[in-house]
Amino acid sequence: MHIVVIGAGIIGMTTAYFLREAGHAVSVVESGPRPGLETSQANGAQLSYSFVAPLADPAVLPKLPSWLTDKNGPLRLRLRADPELWRWGLGFLRACRHGIAQRTTEELLQLGLYSRTLMHQLVAREQLDFNFSSSGKLLVYQDAGAYAGALAQMRYQVSLGCEQRALDARDCLALEPALADISARVVGGIFTPTEDAGDCLKLCTELQRTLAASADPVRFHFNTEVRRLRMQQGRVVALDTAGGQIEADGYVIANGVGAQRLARQAGMNPLIYPLKGYSLTYALTARSRAPMTSLSDVHNKVVYARLGDRLRVAGMMDIGDRSMAIDAGRIASLKSQVARYLPRLEPAGEPQAWAGLRPARPDSKPVIGATPYRNLWINAGHGALGFTLAAGSAGLLAERIAGRATAIGQHSFTL
Repeated sequence: MHIVVIGAGIIGMTTAYFLREAGHAVSVVESGPRPGLETSQANGAQLSYSFVAPLADPAVLPKLPSWLTDKNGPLRLRLRADPELWRWGLGFLRACRHGIAQRTTEELLQLGLYSRTLMHQLVAREQLDFNFSSSGKLLVYQDAGAYAGALAQMRYQVSLGCEQRALDARDCLALEPALADISARVVGGIFTPTEDAGDCLKLCTELQRTLAASADPVRFHFNTEVRRLRMQQGRVVALDTAGGQIEADGYVIANGVGAQRLARQAGMNPLIYPLKGYSLTYALTARSRAPMTSLSDVHNKVVYARLGDRLRVAGMMDIGDRSMAIDAGRIASLKSQVARYLPRLEPAGEPQAWAGLRPARPDSKPVIGATPYRNLWINAGHGALGFTLAAGSAGLLAERIAGRATAIGQHSFTL
């Protein structure tokens, strides 16, 4: 078929790649001037295949009051007269049950491990340049109670096929010397050697280069916003854009936050809502004491990922703020976290600040597969896990379009 993929973020670009590999002619339609300029631009840069537990969990319920009252906390909820926010919130509360959270964790882990396999195959096949590294990930704990809970979660995830091990404070420092300045506060860590890191924006650009230069090149339509799905007799017959109609045999909705509007036109409500996050990118010097291993400061919910001669730091989550504007207070808070965590970082000047909107569903599970229209599919709603799950989600969608059986359950990631 000729399939049009709507969206050129990491989900759209990997979808285009795996559909092309499956033998389809592919076009990509993107509202921006280049791929990866929205949610994929400056995310946390970690490919955390084994750390995909949903945000919706019974353990978060006691924390809800602080989300409403603490303006400087890592998670901040702004209640607004926004019906979509309230519907999303109610769905989130329904998902905060032990059985649902456990089942979601199992499904996301399965997709995460599949994604790791496909990402490594993709990197080996195409020799893509995006600061890809496989140095593992270390979760650092500064609270004994939180660490005890993490050990229980580690044992559960190991039973599902994850490769993880517990480290005491001394082992954490041996693995990552950059933690030396906070050694007195470290109580332990969980290390997963199979995790990766990379520059998501660079990967989007590399995929565009690879797909455009292939023997059966993918066509890209940039600065082209899809305004409406034109539907007739159970099929999508065209996309309405500012530049006219685009016709194909099939279509895939993969445009992140914008997928909610298009899915509603197709009679679906995936409850995709934007959760705002922030990042800093530091240029490093020869003097910089930056971590080589990807780190997660669990207490403050901040992640650190090395990208060659840069360090990406990401954190914060604002629920109820749809704007792309950078909140100066949130950036200042993130900078202060870095200064306390890595006091001898010594970067080359001020970091580059960024804010982006994560397309999240209440239960943290993306929607991957068919829609009520027989030639329309969807691959959206990955929240903060888009980079991590991109390759696996795209591979799964390609298999479902082909009607092939997969290792992932038939009803997983469907509405």
